[in-house]
Amino acid sequence: MDLPPVGLGTMGIEDEAVVRTAIDCGYRHLDTAQIYDNESTVGAGIAAADTDRADLTVATKLWIDALEATAVRPATEASLDRLGLDAVDLLYVHRPRGDYDPEATLPAVEAVREAGLTAHVGLSNFDPDQLVDAREFLDKIAAHQVEFHPLFWRESLLTDAQKHDYPLVAYAPLAGGRVFEEPTILNIAAQHETTPAAVSIAWVTSYENVVTIPKASSQSHLEANLAAADLELTDAEIARIEAIEREEELFPE
Repeated sequence: MDLPPVGLGTMGIEDEAVVRTAIDCGYRHLDTAQIYDNESTVGAGIAAADTDRADLTVATKLWIDALEATAVRPATEASLDRLGLDAVDLLYVHRPRGDYDPEATLPAVEAVREAGLTAHVGLSNFDPDQLVDAREFLDKIAAHQVEFHPLFWRESLLTDAQKHDYPLVAYAPLAGGRVFEEPTILNIAAQHETTPAAVSIAWVTSYENVVTIPKASSQSHLEANLAAADLELTDAEIARIEAIEREEELFPE
């Protein structure tokens, strides 16, 4: 998939006006999920925007209680109904947990794709071994969404995305705000006369095959996050951020 460097993560967004504003600002990749309980909000924002639906990439995710083979299609149809769309562009398996069984779940998701309810199938929060298993049952992994930010990232998942040439979609690129207190990020931001948020997003998107979906609500932050992808960090600055001692992930299993 050809995804823009910065999209909109919508977890916690409950106002359709935010989604509409994001689209008006230039966001073309919108990410939601069943567990966010805001697909209707995202759909309303899409409907209210002036941008053609065909110009948007809309993604949602099947939660772990919707991964039994017979549940996949009705759960997908329920998401589409909430979104007010005939199809999404990208449908993820949110986590390989709960009712997930690769031999049953993934063929059922492929069947949904073949029926035209989604254009692409993605995975989220899989480990390298689970990606290997998934390839046995998917025509193609279109994207893999994972936690990826200066304080937590897994090189093995980046390597897999680059080796198999699919986008790694980085969520929580600001580490839940913790990057605002990280000395290395603060120092680099000061040198560029920009914000820690911009440096973090620029670092994430500096990697081949990596895009990101930060959440923002205000127009100023939406615009700043989009612009951050244009910030060019030096190789030395990227290496300094890579050298930050990694912490535990924000969203463990």
